[in-house]
Amino acid sequence: MSVVSLPPSTALALVNARLIDPVRQSEAWGGVLVRDGHIAALGPDVTAATVPAGTELIDCTGDCVSPGFVDLRAFVGEPGAEHRETIATASAAAAAGGVTTLLAMPNTEPAIDDPAVVDFLLRRARDTGVVKLLTAATLTRRAEGRELSEIGLLLGAGAIAFTDGLHSVADARTMRRALTYARDFGALVMQFCEDRSLAEGGVMNEGEFASRLGLPGIPPEAEAIVLERDLRLVALTGARYHAAVVSSAQSVALIARAKRDGLPVTCSTTINHLTLNEGDIGDYRTFLKLSPPLRGEDERQALVAGVADGTIDTIVSDHHPQDVETKRLPFAEAAPGAVGLETLLAAGLRLVHAGNLSLPALIAALTCKPAGILGVPQGRLAIGAPADLVRFDPDEPFVLAADSLRSRCRNTPFEGARLEGRVKLTLVDGRHVYAA
Repeated sequence: MSVVSLPPSTALALVNARLIDPVRQSEAWGGVLVRDGHIAALGPDVTAATVPAGTELIDCTGDCVSPGFVDLRAFVGEPGAEHRETIATASAAAAAGGVTTLLAMPNTEPAIDDPAVVDFLLRRARDTGVVKLLTAATLTRRAEGRELSEIGLLLGAGAIAFTDGLHSVADARTMRRALTYARDFGALVMQFCEDRSLAEGGVMNEGEFASRLGLPGIPPEAEAIVLERDLRLVALTGARYHAAVVSSAQSVALIARAKRDGLPVTCSTTINHLTLNEGDIGDYRTFLKLSPPLRGEDERQALVAGVADGTIDTIVSDHHPQDVETKRLPFAEAAPGAVGLETLLAAGLRLVHAGNLSLPALIAALTCKPAGILGVPQGRLAIGAPADLVRFDPDEPFVLAADSLRSRCRNTPFEGARLEGRVKLTLVDGRHVYAA
């Protein structure tokens, strides 16, 4: 990796590029001129011959240029689990994957349920990170699902969303109060939908494949039950609600119905659930033990269709580093989770190359849609927008070697996979943060 810092006033132009506009979901040939950290001009008129003298010129030779990716679900080790990941290593991995904005989950030690912890995390990000890090705070104290967090104070400290991250709020009354409280502050609630009593003891998707492996399963209903309850509470309270991960056809149908009813509801799915299924677990591959578990092929296809028709708004990496001691175990005992920041684009391009999604639709699910949910100005290819940009070749093939990853942990489900699509340059506010 090569990192070069540019003064904010330096002008930079990417020319001879295939510009991907995620808002219009269109493509055009041209260039992008960056000045003072923002996009100053773009389109076919931005060429090597037309940019001002003294501008740093980057000839993209036909590569794609799009807004940098906005990831709504990443687990960062700080504070408390620096042996698994730090802000420095997570942001380096993000930059290498074209991710320029991260939303950090609050399941840390201590949990992000206090304004002082929010302030600590944001300061650490400014000091050690190379991409933009936003933070979610817990919806309930210590993410235990009982006592509500101080949403107003946490918003004031800089938290941008509220979630218990790895857990759902089990008690309906507590969830109703949380949604009402969040509504009054205009805050976003992000729920991980899983009924703990149905999921307890399960380690993979319930069904024939789990039975063959002799492993206890988790049915899709464990997700759908909590999601349906929450959607009824959203109708009751009017709060903004985001289903953090949907993994089944049942959940996609519930979200579609809620959107038809006009509820303020959005959702994400993970790149793993879009591109892998339970069959990939094979001979007890623990790097594919995830939460929620990988589902069957029919469920995966329902998720792909949900992204294509807009029912599913965003695609997340669900970046969750686990060290060797927690992964090199029997499948039932291994910790769930996989790293995903550096493979987010290449794995997503599998859907494009297979004809399931257009390239602009994929980029929209990674950029303007998540940025719109958070209410931040990133994720757009427009004059005046932040110059958070990624240059990539969507067709360059490579075989993923886990030891090449920049994350502190290497628990990738794509180890040894043949992938296409390599990030060549990542800019944050016009500054080089990664160059291949």
